[in-house]
Amino acid sequence: MASTLSRLQFGRMRGLRAKLLRRYEHQPLVTCLAGLYGCRWRRYERSRTQPGDCCCNKLEGASFALLVAAFCLTLVFLYFWGQAKNDYNDFDWFNFGNLGFWFPWSVVLLVIAAGFFTYITVLMLLAVCLLSEGQKLYLHWSHKIGILVSLTFSIVATAVLSDLWSKEWKTLLLSFQVTAPYLHVGGVLLMTALAWPVALHFFRMNSRARRGLIMGVYLTILFALYLVPLGLYSPCIKEERTLGPAPALIGHRGAPMLAPENTLMSFEKAVEAGSKGLETDVTISFDGVPFLMHDRTLRRTTNVHEVFPNRTDAPAAMFTWAELESLNAGAWFLSHNPFGTAGSLGAEERQRAGNQSVCSLQAFLQLAAKTDKLVIFDLYRPPRGHPYRDTWIQRTLEVIQNESSIHSSQVLWLPSDLRALVQEIDPELQQTSGSRLPLEELQSNNIVKLNLHYSSMSAELVRSHCVFVCVCVCVCQ
Repeated sequence: MASTLSRLQFGRMRGLRAKLLRRYEHQPLVTCLAGLYGCRWRRYERSRTQPGDCCCNKLEGASFALLVAAFCLTLVFLYFWGQAKNDYNDFDWFNFGNLGFWFPWSVVLLVIAAGFFTYITVLMLLAVCLLSEGQKLYLHWSHKIGILVSLTFSIVATAVLSDLWSKEWKTLLLSFQVTAPYLHVGGVLLMTALAWPVALHFFRMNSRARRGLIMGVYLTILFALYLVPLGLYSPCIKEERTLGPAPALIGHRGAPMLAPENTLMSFEKAVEAGSKGLETDVTISFDGVPFLMHDRTLRRTTNVHEVFPNRTDAPAAMFTWAELESLNAGAWFLSHNPFGTAGSLGAEERQRAGNQSVCSLQAFLQLAAKTDKLVIFDLYRPPRGHPYRDTWIQRTLEVIQNESSIHSSQVLWLPSDLRALVQEIDPELQQTSGSRLPLEELQSNNIVKLNLHYSSMSAELVRSHCVFVCVCVCVCQ
């Protein structure tokens, strides 16, 4: 009786396998798939796999393995670069410094990465569909070259950017706290979609070892995906009563998406947006007037090439204030449109943006004093041969104390040079450090605030230091 039942169950399994392997060729679909994947448009060029046969020869198997690797690496790079968007401007500025002209290379790189990923994904879908139709894989040589190019691009781009912006890996890990649920759902849907092709090849294999390998790998990945939610945690999901105070915003070079950076209009826009403070970069002119300029030269943000064509590469600090006032510091924003937002300005605002001039530190401080905003700035030491090379700190303090109406307590003093002297001259300045120092050193230097990249701090460190932390363009109290 037992043997009869066993034979009956075995017969049912064989019948199930026969039904699964009984394929009706969808000729138009297979023709299209084979044509796109391997440029094999003729019916007689296609060949079906028999039960127990491999889906491809060794060369095509290696090509498919490279395709899978290219898919994984292009996906990783696309996600990496997509999450690095906070520092796109730094990437473009880095290229500007090396190439000499401004262009949104970050967006170009993103488009190229998306193009390669789309191309590789289409090839992956074609391959899976061909396998589902019981067809052997024959990848055309042009696609093999395309896979190698995509793979090389992903590896080189990831390696280069990882070397230049290694801090972005921390950003990537932080992003998982937000995107992990969506990535998990995507992974489950992908494995569910692959269930039918995997089942087909499981029943096609005569070798028990191959069957076990296929099913083992598939079930291991699926099981891991089902267990992943147990380890998911997002600090964004909290009870309303447990939320801390909302972060206070600081306008980084003003509001550079709405107006030319480091101009008076840009800071006025930041004030209108409700920023708690204003951030800028200060340089000393040749005749001792502190002014706002981030770059070493004036090429990117002024029309120096028109007014002083022979001095385009000269340091900004080597110009007198009268020469700086003669420059236009806003027209570049409209012509280059670095953030793609210039079109959102009205006619009046466009005209005003196009007529902005270089802003002095005094005008910047007066705006902050009038609107009761905090200020923080990087202070660049003038180059050799500059009259204020050794007194740039004292000259800046003169403007804060004697030439503006701002209260010293509104200034987050960031420069680390001569900090003890600065503290002695003006003890009301809020001493701020640009690096993460031991708590004892911070206290001994009267440092009460930190200006750090967002990847350099954590909630635990903020609580343990009990200090005001400026993280990139936002301030967390």
